[in-house]
Amino acid sequence: MTTTQRLLDISPRPAIRLSEIERLIRAHRIVSPPISREQLRKMCEDGTFETAPRPTERHPFLVYEDSFLDWVRMLSGKTG
Repeated sequence: MTTTQRLLDISPRPAIRLSEIERLIRAHRIVSPPISREQLRKMCEDGTFETAPRPTERHPFLVYEDSFLDWVRMLSGKTG
């Protein structure tokens, strides 16, 4: 396997910041009124959103995009 093939074999999961989740909730009116940043943090801590590992408490939460989309589907009653 060449170096290029090994690099292409890696498929990282896209992650988004809480600020972007906040913006998406507002822009698409997913939940009205929008969820506060503190509530979003709690959702990360309680496992509602799957997050990337944080080296320290000072680092921001990065939520995996597929986890966020699963949550939106769950709200709309759609599965799969």
